[in-house]
Amino acid sequence: MNPLPIEEHALTLLHRIFGHTAFRGEQAHIVEHVAGGGDALVLMPTGGGKSICYQIPALLREGCAIVVSPLIALMQDQVEALRQVGVQAAYLNSTLDAGEAAAVERQLLQGELDLLYVAPERLLTGRFLALLDRARLALFAIDEAHCVSQWGHDFRPEYRQLTVLHERWPDVPRIALTATADAPTRREIVERLGLEDAKQFVSSFDRPNIRYTVVPKDGAGTRALLDFLARHPGQSGIVYAMSRKRVEAVAEQLCKAGLKALPYHAGMDAALRAANQRRFLQEDGIVMVATIAFGMGIDKPDVRFVAHVDLPKSIEGYYQETGRAGRDGGASEAWLSYGLGDVVSLRQIVEQGEASEERKLLELRKLDALLGYCEATGCRRQALLRWFGEEHPGACGNCDNCLSPPESWDGTEAARKALSAIYRTGQRFGVGHLVDVLRGSRTDKVAQFRHDTLGVFGIGKDLDDRQWRSVFRQLVAGGYVDIDVEHFGALRLAEASRPVLRGEASLRLRAEPRSLPRTRRDRRASDAELLDLDGDALARFHALREWRSLTAREQNVPAYVIFHDATLRAIAEADPADLDDLARVPGIGTSKLERYGEAVLQKLFDAA
Repeated sequence: MNPLPIEEHALTLLHRIFGHTAFRGEQAHIVEHVAGGGDALVLMPTGGGKSICYQIPALLREGCAIVVSPLIALMQDQVEALRQVGVQAAYLNSTLDAGEAAAVERQLLQGELDLLYVAPERLLTGRFLALLDRARLALFAIDEAHCVSQWGHDFRPEYRQLTVLHERWPDVPRIALTATADAPTRREIVERLGLEDAKQFVSSFDRPNIRYTVVPKDGAGTRALLDFLARHPGQSGIVYAMSRKRVEAVAEQLCKAGLKALPYHAGMDAALRAANQRRFLQEDGIVMVATIAFGMGIDKPDVRFVAHVDLPKSIEGYYQETGRAGRDGGASEAWLSYGLGDVVSLRQIVEQGEASEERKLLELRKLDALLGYCEATGCRRQALLRWFGEEHPGACGNCDNCLSPPESWDGTEAARKALSAIYRTGQRFGVGHLVDVLRGSRTDKVAQFRHDTLGVFGIGKDLDDRQWRSVFRQLVAGGYVDIDVEHFGALRLAEASRPVLRGEASLRLRAEPRSLPRTRRDRRASDAELLDLDGDALARFHALREWRSLTAREQNVPAYVIFHDATLRAIAEADPADLDDLARVPGIGTSKLERYGEAVLQKLFDAA
């Protein structure tokens, strides 16, 4: 069957503008549906190519597409990337002065724009809605659609008013897009945006190129983090921490270790924060140490790792933050270090907050889901995807549990000892004190409360401190023990502990993994893709990266706006001799060829 004209036109645009020869996954169906005037809800993982789903229809339809985005940094970078490939794009946000904003509005009314990015607050003003009445509209794209959900982690109340778009312009198609939405959030997006009749396109939430690893904190400080970062020399990545103070401390320690680390948090001077973000986008090998304020507006494709030195607030937040790695499809790693202290801190934040009881219960459920993920003995990818209602077929082979399956042991007796220690000490103490009691350590605190006279004192000398902390973590994750945040993280017995204490139930616990020496292949795994290139191709790749960094700084744009790493690798492999050869490399459209072709060929000639 011959392709429909709309498909032919879409493929032509995809190749000519973006340099791709084929759509990925559901992209072709979404483009055809929206270009034909249909409404759509698109759920697609980060790196899946969501923006193509509205950018191509915007170019296929008459008029200008209005893209609603809550992220100023992201809209500016997306507009610059579109301009680089010859698309007439602009944005309206608070960074523009009155004259610049008026010029963009004139372009809109004169039909000179293909896409206009705007924040929801500006879109909803009476003045802007009146402006749209006078413009020719191709479609409305609502990016980060999960922001409409009051139960979500990025709730933006303005999103709830976006139903005005359909009420005022019922014939203009709408496409809502998100990379993060469990089933309840999905239903709320449909309801709040009036998308009951929209066609839903749900892609797998799986990110197969990301390797998931979880390690216990165990008081190792930043040593474990430094060991992890040593596997990613010269690569860009993000390290997330819970507090501003911790961000500053970790960034300082990484700098002392010789890494190019920069801090990023809301308490910094705005100019310094912006400068650090710009360096991260333009330079290679920067490690950004940040609170979760960083990343949502960042579209850097070659982030090779995301590390969490503290537990995130929810399993959704964890999925979204780790999803900032490997947007280009290259091998990447998500690494998480956590301890019970994190759980105590996060529970305190939730329970002492001002949210409704219903909201608090939901947030605690999401935290418990993440705790279960951390203590999983099976495939982590399966555990993560299950939260989003997706079953992964079999073990993934790309997480720590699959690559090195954890051993288990009969922890029934250890669990009874731990539960007895909680009970005998009055259910008023945290894990550190309980471990001291079990291990028979006569600390000042143990002596003060006369816990060295208890029958449980010293009954756990067969396990070391690290092993006991693992037992307590697993008892909390399994629902046998609760954390009393009003009493500074004291552990209390949950109802589920009774059968264990009475000897009516047994428990198998995961053994703490031993630190194994890394093989030569492990140490070099981070450069695997590059090492697939021969020596000459690798030299060409590095030369092209150097040229890209210089060009990005000259133009004051993110490096990926010039070319993605994947495109540079393809050029290095192909070693094109002329513009015709270069035009055949995936990722190089007509505009990029005209703009950078000669410079790329010259760089390849110089590197020969």
